[in-house]
Amino acid sequence: MKRMIAISVLMVLAALNASAVQQGESARTATREKLRRVLATSGPRINVDFQQSEKQPFNFAGVMRKGRMHCDSLEIVVGVSSNDTIAFRIYPHYKGGYINSDKVRNGPGLMRLLLSFSDKNFLYWGIDSSGDVFAGYTFTLESGFPPEAIDVVVRSIANLDKSVGEMRPFIDGTTGD
Repeated sequence: MKRMIAISVLMVLAALNASAVQQGESARTATREKLRRVLATSGPRINVDFQQSEKQPFNFAGVMRKGRMHCDSLEIVVGVSSNDTIAFRIYPHYKGGYINSDKVRNGPGLMRLLLSFSDKNFLYWGIDSSGDVFAGYTFTLESGFPPEAIDVVVRSIANLDKSVGEMRPFIDGTTGD
């Protein structure tokens, strides 16, 4: 009898867990669709066409090429996580590739500059697990979906080009002029 009760309790808990996972995925999908609409409006303002990733269905990607003085382009990845966040990661492309902290002329100087940018700039700067430099912003969705704030972040991306100009002495020894 105790065994039957224990099995019944486990079955109920498993069903509740499956329901919670399904609700979480529904919420994540709803957030992705809201984000799709905001990016469809905000992207053209900065000449970026955001597309849903084929490999990561909760990510959107776009490339900003026009108006860059210091970098070739800015690769923008926007993802909806499973823990109620939206993360922007913007990777500058310089001389045909990513800026990698292991391959620059002065890695420690570049890292100090990135920390300084994070103190002063709206978007923070970081280095991913492969050493590639990116700028980012992360929204938590605890207070709801923030379409106006997402638009502000999208419009701020163009300002990152100036920061790449300031990185140039650490990347290849040239000045940002």
